[in-house]
Amino acid sequence: MNLPLHFGWAGVFEAALIALLIGLAMWFAWNWIARRAGFSQAHAIGWACVSAIAIAAGIDSWNLFYLGAVKLESPVYARIALAKIHDPNFLGTRVFMAWTGALCGVVAGWSLTAHRSRAD
Repeated sequence: MNLPLHFGWAGVFEAALIALLIGLAMWFAWNWIARRAGFSQAHAIGWACVSAIAIAAGIDSWNLFYLGAVKLESPVYARIALAKIHDPNFLGTRVFMAWTGALCGVVAGWSLTAHRSRAD
């Protein structure tokens, strides 16, 4: 996320809460699209999960991947890479919690609308 979050655990929980809300929004959007297009709920759940993770944790996930994949052999390059990341000390925790929040948001949205699907 490219939002001005707090540092430390407060920023981690903010990112997780925002990801949860994005997961809910993506579920309702993809559920609506799937109903109109005649897709199954499995397609709606899958696309909601993928889009929620891409939106909520995309930038942080990319930064985590970049730090692990690129050889930062020089302290100058490492300093430049770390300067572009908001709170690099909690990057891994923030990515994990954002993924978890996004997936939990989709599951929460599905469980809120699951009773309507059985009635149809």
